[in-house]
Amino acid sequence: MARRILNAAMEALRIFRSLDKTQRATFLACFLGWTLDALDFFLLTFVVKDVAAEFSVSIVKVTFAITLTLMMRPLGALIFGLLGDRFGRRVPLMVDIIFYSLMELLTAFSPNYTIFLVFRALYGVGMGGEWGLGASLAMESLPARARGLASGVLQQGYAFGFLLAAVVYWVVFPHFGWRALFVVGALPALLVIYIRAHVPESPVWERQQTTGSPSLGFGRFMKEHWRLFIYAVLLMTAFNYMSHGTQDLYPTFLQKQRGLSVNQTASIAIIYNLGAICGGTLLGYLSQNLGRRRTIMIAAVLGIFLIPVWILSPTIPLLIVGGFFMQFMVQGAWGVVPIHLNELSPPAWRGTFPGVVYQLGNFFSANAAMLQAKLAEHFVRPNGQPNYALTMACVTLAVFLVLIFLAAIGREERGREF
Repeated sequence: MARRILNAAMEALRIFRSLDKTQRATFLACFLGWTLDALDFFLLTFVVKDVAAEFSVSIVKVTFAITLTLMMRPLGALIFGLLGDRFGRRVPLMVDIIFYSLMELLTAFSPNYTIFLVFRALYGVGMGGEWGLGASLAMESLPARARGLASGVLQQGYAFGFLLAAVVYWVVFPHFGWRALFVVGALPALLVIYIRAHVPESPVWERQQTTGSPSLGFGRFMKEHWRLFIYAVLLMTAFNYMSHGTQDLYPTFLQKQRGLSVNQTASIAIIYNLGAICGGTLLGYLSQNLGRRRTIMIAAVLGIFLIPVWILSPTIPLLIVGGFFMQFMVQGAWGVVPIHLNELSPPAWRGTFPGVVYQLGNFFSANAAMLQAKLAEHFVRPNGQPNYALTMACVTLAVFLVLIFLAAIGREERGREF
């Protein structure tokens, strides 16, 4: 196993070295765009109880802000995806990054719970637009041999964002409070300067404009590809339930049920996000040989066996180990998603299709944190407190089983040329 990992690392290094300067700059910009987008999203998950106290509302009501953000993401994916198919990937991506950064900054100055919800909803529009544009720009700018590895690394921008959020929470929150976290969250706007200076337009999109490739109308698209569209939305719903179900309420579980401090919660989050980064990168690369669907199923099966260690461990060291390997598998499966959706996508809709089905999956899984919070209050522990551990374990098991089934019945387009 160690030899295989070493060989994979050496091959990944060779692939990276084979890229030219422009390809590296494009991939870096897309990776950072998703990383900083995820940073802005996850900041709230660390301060749910603090925001609840500030606005004198329940934890369930604050988790609704997370739900609302996720529910608005399909709208952003559709708006910015259509702009990306019409005007290119690059300029709409820059506009989107500026927009979600501004909404993050305004969140810091919310005077009450209602305004807070408005800004989180608008932020959700911006967050929904980034992934589809960034993924299509990255996948279309890289050679086919590099896409499995690039997909794994790109998707781990999400885990890097979670990791950065944990660091920001650890460093900023004890001294300046929760509002300061969202001020820091406005910094992604600076990425636009780098994109403008170093990132060209997608060569695939430019070639389509030169050859006059027609863009399908939405009605024609649904008529010809409705089965694919429905399948992809279901697949992404399961994927998003898997990630949000294992992440969004986990800091609350550590604080409320296990009684951990700010420092302990942040340090554990950093460790399990390192596992996520390793898993996504390695399994994304291995999917180039194993296949996209098989890689997803392997990660989900192993994730099932990890549930007891991840959430029910009696000791903190075991909990840390379980968290590391659970996120290794969760994000290992996710590492396949950017390239898998782009390979499944009809060419004329590659700017729109991956982002829209991904974010519709987010929409239908948007209640993951709120659902778990409500179930935890129903299935209480002997002391009368919410049982987050039992709830998260049961939901995660069900989601893994559904994901295995959907991956097994789907199509495989590994290696498709763009």
